[in-house]
Amino acid sequence: MSAAGDRLQDTARQAALALPDVSHGYPFTPGLDVYKVAGKVFLIVTDDPDDQIITVKCEPEHARAHVRRYASITPGRFLDKRHWISLGPGPGITERLVTGAVEDSYDLVAERLPRRGRPGAR
Repeated sequence: MSAAGDRLQDTARQAALALPDVSHGYPFTPGLDVYKVAGKVFLIVTDDPDDQIITVKCEPEHARAHVRRYASITPGRFLDKRHWISLGPGPGITERLVTGAVEDSYDLVAERLPRRGRPGAR
């Protein structure tokens, strides 16, 4: 089942909020819902109903593969095009793909944090 724009975004938000130590807000502009772990961004959800995308961090080789495979996945909008991808609704964009992309993004950001700053570290 393909994830339409609003479902894509709701799926991404739910996946992000299910992860440990996640905060979110609108630090850049009212139209961008930003999700962070330990103060580091791992998900951006665009609130524009005409541009329903999410943007996540991604390993460069996986990012290139996703962009080649899915017409509605593009290099990250307004971010480093090698390390971020934007997902929009379209063929092949499933809830499972969205959840996996959010979780992978979170993991990439969390594993680069200093040990004591990682989720669950004491």
